[in-house]
Amino acid sequence: MRMGNDEARWVTQASAGDAAAFRHLVEAHASALFRVCARITRDNALAEDAVQEALFNAYRHLREFDGRSQFSTWLHRIAVNAALEQMRKRHRVEDSLPETDDGEEIYATAFDAAPGPDREATSAAAGRDIAQQLSRMSAIERTAFVLRHHEGCSIEEISAALSLSESASKQAIFRAVRKLRSALEPIDTVD
Repeated sequence: MRMGNDEARWVTQASAGDAAAFRHLVEAHASALFRVCARITRDNALAEDAVQEALFNAYRHLREFDGRSQFSTWLHRIAVNAALEQMRKRHRVEDSLPETDDGEEIYATAFDAAPGPDREATSAAAGRDIAQQLSRMSAIERTAFVLRHHEGCSIEEISAALSLSESASKQAIFRAVRKLRSALEPIDTVD
């Protein structure tokens, strides 16, 4: 899938210094970039910083975009690198998930489906297990998993975004899925 006519025109105009055209590109992609960065960093402030850094870098290097890939793929690669860099700067690559005031992890309610008490307990346990496994993943595993299963990126796009071979990208996704499966295996579902 290639860029739409409007996006291609905006890229061309923004490359020539048109700030309004770049603003259109930002509006079209900022929320998707934030979602990716937030899932990678697990911190909204870091995600905001990463998006700002990514957009600044994209603007500075827009003339280097050669059109061989989709603009969104190019922009996601910059954002993923910015998110990973934010984590490195703050020494947060392997930190545990933040807790709420009552000590519950923020992802403890990952499953939400008008549950009864048994289902709520099972869902909360599953959410905690998933959160724990996500926090144990390497930044590359978590990022590859997020790009594949939350953003729907292809292996080729993930490889480009992470500067990995396709084989290495597949392995990172496989390891992430295996870790999540191990977290969910002991949970008995309640019908």
